[in-house]
Amino acid sequence: MPGWWHRDHPVFVPLAGFFTGMAFIILVPGTYAAILKSMVGYERTEELFPFVLLTLVVPIGLLVPQHTRKFGRYMLFGVLATAVVVVGVAVGVLWFLLNRDG
Repeated sequence: MPGWWHRDHPVFVPLAGFFTGMAFIILVPGTYAAILKSMVGYERTEELFPFVLLTLVVPIGLLVPQHTRKFGRYMLFGVLATAVVVVGVAVGVLWFLLNRDG
């Protein structure tokens, strides 16, 4: 690791928090669904999938203690930014598919 890149660098915590939030919103729901599907089947997985929202307690919980507040803010920003991009792209693709001349 380069000598200038350490935890005291002013952009370390924001970048780490943002990319942790991105990875969190992409990996956690998919992993949760895959594990549930292998254990209880497809129909039951559909019923239990909304409980994945309980994992948002993690970034929100990081906002409470003073020493993790900055990381938690950027993690929550990464989660929300990734969700907005995914939903925006999905809406754009759906709009394109429904309105193209066929």
